[in-house]
Amino acid sequence: MASEKYDVAKHVLVPKHTKLSEEESQKVLDKFNVTARQLPKISKTDPTIKELDTKPGDVIEIERKSPTVEKTKFYRVVSSA
Repeated sequence: MASEKYDVAKHVLVPKHTKLSEEESQKVLDKFNVTARQLPKISKTDPTIKELDTKPGDVIEIERKSPTVEKTKFYRVVSSA
């Protein structure tokens, strides 16, 4: 019996994760007047971003549902650890 690999990123409780392009990343950094090093980190080995083909320094947008404003966006920078 073959075991199927479970994709945690598709679980209903896991918010949507999107890898931003260089241009999109720069717009976010400019909007919040921060550098990528000032963003919270997310590990390259995090199961939720494994399928996004990320490298350290990439910016990830996390879209969560909110009871008050429908959706909120959070940003993380991919770290090697």
